[in-house]
Amino acid sequence: MLVPSIFGRDMFNDFFTEPFGGYRTHDLMKTDVKDTDRAYELTMDMPGVKKEDVKAELKDGYLTVSAESGYSNDDKDSEGRYIRRERHYGSCSRSFYVGDNVTRDEIKASFENGTLKLTIPKKEEKPLSDGGNYIRIEG
Repeated sequence: MLVPSIFGRDMFNDFFTEPFGGYRTHDLMKTDVKDTDRAYELTMDMPGVKKEDVKAELKDGYLTVSAESGYSNDDKDSEGRYIRRERHYGSCSRSFYVGDNVTRDEIKASFENGTLKLTIPKKEEKPLSDGGNYIRIEG
C-alpha cells in the first residue's frame, strides 16, 4: 500500500469517503418520524450543517430535504508555503411522500443546533369516485 497506515486506519480514507467532515452520509440525515393525532413530526440530525445550507422543497406530494456542506482548511509555514491544504464539499438529500393534499404553507420547519424539525399536518385523502370512468347523469 502506498498510503501510510496509522493504527490500522488509512490516513486519507476519511478525506475521500466522508464528504461532511467526518460524518458518513448515512449518519448525517438520521430521521425520526413521530405520528401524532394531527400531524407527522420529523426530526433530522444534521451535525455540522448551517441553517442557510439546508433546503426543503414540496413538489408533487414529495417533501425533499437537502443539505450542502463545505470548508477549506489551509495551513502555511512562516514563509507562506503550504504544509497542508484541504478542501471539502458534500451534499445529500432525503425525500418523503407526504401526499398531494398538503401545501407548502401548512408545513412548519425550524432548525436549531444541527437539528431540523418539520411538522406536516395529516390530511384526509380524497376518496376516489366509485363510478369508475362513468359520468353521473342527474334528473
